[in-house]
Amino acid sequence: MTVLLDRDGPVAVITLNRPEKLNAWTAEMRARLIELLRAAGADPEVRAVVLTGAGRAFCAGQDLGETATIDPDDHAASDAWIDGFDELYRALLDLDKPSVAALNGVAAGSGFQFALLADLRIGHSGTRMGQPEVLSGIPSITGIWAMWHVLGRARTTEFALTGRLVDGAEAERLGLLTRLVDQDQVLPAAVAQAKELAALPQGAVALTKGRLRDLEQDALADAVRTAKKVHAAAYATGEPQREMARFLRGRAR
Repeated sequence: MTVLLDRDGPVAVITLNRPEKLNAWTAEMRARLIELLRAAGADPEVRAVVLTGAGRAFCAGQDLGETATIDPDDHAASDAWIDGFDELYRALLDLDKPSVAALNGVAAGSGFQFALLADLRIGHSGTRMGQPEVLSGIPSITGIWAMWHVLGRARTTEFALTGRLVDGAEAERLGLLTRLVDQDQVLPAAVAQAKELAALPQGAVALTKGRLRDLEQDALADAVRTAKKVHAAAYATGEPQREMARFLRGRAR
């Protein structure tokens, strides 16, 4: 299966399991992840969630092989794709239980955005994080929303326009990572952190998370509405399709 579920006491550990593709996700993977997040939220025995990836990546973002074929005139397909990410992001934000991302490797594009929505993020010096969508001809709209409150305008602009990835040390300095540990300790440290959070008074945690969620809701809704318009305009030019095809040809070589 491309998304796995395990339990460690009160902690649900959800693992993206497509290591040969750096856990780049498809619509099917995201649907399964949404299902598991909602199940964890509804399970009274789960008091915290850890998110991680198999192999050497957390999530490299969207599988370009899936989006490269989007018909530029099929606005319904483009809107449905963006709605799918809205549903995924809200499934994580809607959790009244703490979430910790164990960043075992690269977190890029929508994988980077998703990681930023976790309450805490633990990585290692080799972790690489960033928003390289512009390099594939894809405008970064929800990416700007996800980065803004962590990085501010100047750094968000830099990440969105350059597409560069930063290593673990710089990610920690910028606030993208909560804590750095040795590479082999990323998942154990994340689970230990989740267990600490799981031991906190549940009511206070849920109410605190509810307030944090309130601060994000309107901005996310605006980002999704804008993303639909901007992506439709971008795909109408054919530029994203050309750039993604070029990337896929290079990878095939």
